[in-house]
Amino acid sequence: MEKSYKEIMPQITTFMFDVDGVLTNGMIHISSTGELTRLMNTKDGFAMKAALIAGYNVCIISGGNNEGVRKRLEGLGIKNIYLGAHAKIELFNDYISKNNIKPEEILYMGDDLPDFPVMKLVALATCPKDAVPEIQGISNYISQKKGGLGCVRDVIEQVLKVQGKWGDNFNA
Repeated sequence: MEKSYKEIMPQITTFMFDVDGVLTNGMIHISSTGELTRLMNTKDGFAMKAALIAGYNVCIISGGNNEGVRKRLEGLGIKNIYLGAHAKIELFNDYISKNNIKPEEILYMGDDLPDFPVMKLVALATCPKDAVPEIQGISNYISQKKGGLGCVRDVIEQVLKVQGKWGDNFNA
């Protein structure tokens, strides 16, 4: 019998996230000068920072390549940021090898087909409420929040609560 997502959460040490459609709503604003901008949710940012402070690994693997996104994520303290990633599986394998992390310890959140290969390998595959059907079909957990609207906070908060670490570091 397959484990429920709550039964997998105690073993999670590492969070991996896509950007567009997960940390953002998937929409890109194009300015008159051609600059591409995105909106990110501060609650998602708070949760990622809380996870880092609590000792979790946080890794970003995204096909997008926006320096504003990189600066925002670095500002939260995230060091493992892979942008312009079109072969996500290669970067996933490189990251877990270099950091001695097992797939059984990883929660990955994605929303579209480029995330599929990695999501098939991790212990806890998750997605936002508005992910494409193929991704929803392989997810252990579908957040009730849409991409860019708190889905990252949702999964991080649940894992930290299950492990008794939510609220420990909010004054840090």
